[in-house]
Amino acid sequence: MSRYKCVVFAMLTISVLLLGTSIGFAQDQLKVTGSPPTTPLPPPDLTRPIQMQSVPVGPQTPPRASVPPSASNQFEHHDDLLNLPRIFAHQWSLTKEIAPDNVISERYMRSETPGARGLTLKEAIYIAMQNNSSLKAAELDPVASMETVREANGSFDPNLTAQGDVEKTVVPVTSALQTGGSAAYVQKFYDWNFGLNKVSSVTNGTWGVTFNNDRSLSNSSFSGVNPAYTPSLALSLSQPLLQSFGWKFATINVQIAESGQKQAQWTYGQALQDFVQKIGGDYWNVVLAEENLEVARTALTFNLDLVRQNGISVKVGTLAPINLQEAQSATATAEANVYTAEANLKNSRTQLRQDVMLNPYRTFLPEEIQPLTRPNPQEQIVVDEERALELAVQYLPSLGNMREAIRDSLLQVKYSENQVLPQLNLGAQFGLTAAAGTTPCLVSKLNPVVGGNCAGGLGSKAPLGGIYGDALNRLWGFSYYNYAAVLTFQMPLDDAVPRAALAQARIQYEQQRMLYRAALSQAVVNVESAIANLYADQKRATATASATYYARQALHDEQVMFRVGMATTHDLLQYQEEEASAEGNQVQAEVDLENAKLALAHSDGTILQQFNINWEVQNPHEVPWYAAF
Repeated sequence: MSRYKCVVFAMLTISVLLLGTSIGFAQDQLKVTGSPPTTPLPPPDLTRPIQMQSVPVGPQTPPRASVPPSASNQFEHHDDLLNLPRIFAHQWSLTKEIAPDNVISERYMRSETPGARGLTLKEAIYIAMQNNSSLKAAELDPVASMETVREANGSFDPNLTAQGDVEKTVVPVTSALQTGGSAAYVQKFYDWNFGLNKVSSVTNGTWGVTFNNDRSLSNSSFSGVNPAYTPSLALSLSQPLLQSFGWKFATINVQIAESGQKQAQWTYGQALQDFVQKIGGDYWNVVLAEENLEVARTALTFNLDLVRQNGISVKVGTLAPINLQEAQSATATAEANVYTAEANLKNSRTQLRQDVMLNPYRTFLPEEIQPLTRPNPQEQIVVDEERALELAVQYLPSLGNMREAIRDSLLQVKYSENQVLPQLNLGAQFGLTAAAGTTPCLVSKLNPVVGGNCAGGLGSKAPLGGIYGDALNRLWGFSYYNYAAVLTFQMPLDDAVPRAALAQARIQYEQQRMLYRAALSQAVVNVESAIANLYADQKRATATASATYYARQALHDEQVMFRVGMATTHDLLQYQEEEASAEGNQVQAEVDLENAKLALAHSDGTILQQFNINWEVQNPHEVPWYAAF
């Protein structure tokens, strides 16, 4: 038995010697490189409040985000008759055009609004919708598309034409009898003509009215009427009977333009929903950055206190220096985390400030935004998946846009089918004419002219005498008229161009249908994923809250053991790191839960209704007086 004890003692001795040798070898191999900085950075300021001293805003009314057809009025009616002189003068102006936004002074770039505004999430969204330039630019797309509808209606606008001219010719005479002795043959013509034509919005035919007036004057002896007035009035109609004809076919381009305008509204609606979600994400990023900075500051405060305690213990000799060095290392790491958290908070605040663009004083930098809404993980969440899918189909602007695109494709198919038909056009015209003027006597062999103007009753006058008014009276007497009717037929033998266009229109229609089915499937995926993420984030928020509670309890117990010498600095720092990680996970989970709520409302198309934002597609149909017939 004693021999056995001696053997065990000898083995333990050898082990201790070998361990000491290996430790000494390791110490020879591992050397500490570098040195602490001679001028270390100042520690983070832990006294500055994370939340700014903000001023609340007044009550905000829910915005009306719909874009009515009247929104384009501000860009119209600047080219009426009263503005024509200004437009004429402007086109001859020699000044250089410089946009006001291009003139930015250095003083303006240094201007900023001091202070901050405390906003709830809903208030931030409302103000951002009023001020954000990107959203305002997207809002102009439906306005521009409305002008396309009016441009299509403009094809039925009556077209008024007017022409007045004077022409005079003086040529040498070729016969002594031509001018009664004058060496020059002089002719002068006056014309004043008017016309009105219009495309019918009912039949797609073109009808026109022309009223022409001629006055001719010459010094010829052979002119029967000199001067002569020749007015004429003509009514014309050109009516397609096959191609470009059909029930409401004349307005098919207007219907296509209206469909395009609705698509622009749906696109703006989707941009509006994306923007609301973006503002919500920016808002919660600031909240997350504030909470993370609070966690980082708390960890740094803990480590600074541990360095102070360990420094005292090392000075009195109750603690090894390695414990102080370990605490100092953890403090430096905590400082770095605070610097990173401060930068993240600065960046997130900047992004939210620029997106909300609350700038009542018109400075270069708008006001800072202080979020007042906090995450609410205790909110009861119950989601009906079937109902969410129904809402997505009903309210998602992207799906509404694609449904309107399918209607547009059907109109394109209808138009292309009509263009395959041959052309059969009916043309009709009816005209009136008359003449009047100064009529000299016509001399015959039996009645030689004794004097001018048929003096003595000799000779006879032509029945066209009178002035311009007499000519108009004869015109309305319907004594002199003309009419014509023309029926034309045209058909290409192969008809390749319209058939190819029809095939392309049908292909586009099928593509739109397939794209809509794909978008519908993706909408289902988005809704189900959003619901799954929402429930997962809700459970994660609850779990991380429990983890934070138990981590704090464990750290508290470890601190008690550390004070009585039953725990090391390394153990205490490990528990503190776990507690800080648990708090960070809880903050992240609660913010992710709020973003998940936004994501679900975005995926089922109800995010605007959730914030009481009034938006709906407006009917762009307009019937100006000239497009009604």
